[in-house]
Amino acid sequence: MADSLLPPVTPNITAAVTTPAANSSSTSSTGIDGSTIAGNFQTFLTLLTTQLKNQNPLDPLDTNQFTQQLVQFAQVEQQLKSNDQLSTLVSLEKTAQATTALAYVGQTVAVDGQTAALKNAQATWSFTVPKPVSAVVTIKNAAGQSVFTSSYTMNAGAQNFKWDGRDTSGVQWPDGNYTLSMTAKDASGQSVSIPSEVQGVVDSVDLTKSPAVLSIGGQTFTLDKIKRVVRPGA
Repeated sequence: MADSLLPPVTPNITAAVTTPAANSSSTSSTGIDGSTIAGNFQTFLTLLTTQLKNQNPLDPLDTNQFTQQLVQFAQVEQQLKSNDQLSTLVSLEKTAQATTALAYVGQTVAVDGQTAALKNAQATWSFTVPKPVSAVVTIKNAAGQSVFTSSYTMNAGAQNFKWDGRDTSGVQWPDGNYTLSMTAKDASGQSVSIPSEVQGVVDSVDLTKSPAVLSIGGQTFTLDKIKRVVRPGA
């Protein structure tokens, strides 16, 4: 029974395969790549004849089921192509991030953080104060030793705090990383949280990391941590 099914099916499909003009016309008019499962008539013919040869004579091939199988083949192939395209997009995004990161080398930037580098007797922190407060600023060295403490009155708005590296006794401390902490209260005595930012020059970029990281004063930061670029001397 299987052999009796092949003759009426094979000639029509073979004609589509062996006629170059027809294949070329189909490809050019539909835009389907001839090397794909959806567009390769030879693959379609092989699948069709193989399944016809091996069908159960007592249970002939279900046309609808066979069509669904072909559609599934095409869907799997399209998914594989989508994965390849996504991989290409990810690669392009990494390249774009690397290019962007390299542009920051030598620039002074502000990032979220409490630890700033004291260099040439200057370290800078930035704050955005939500409302007028009375604040106590404490600066500690890398060993956790308190080296500077002072009280300030701060108005609402963006402000910079610059430290010259001298402690409360006027002694000059060496260059290095120092951490600032702040305890602030408003006029009613309620505690106010004031996050800090640090400024520093981007010394280098590590492109081997994913995403790329910037080295600022011996600390590493990803690009999303950058709040703004600061003009030197500002």
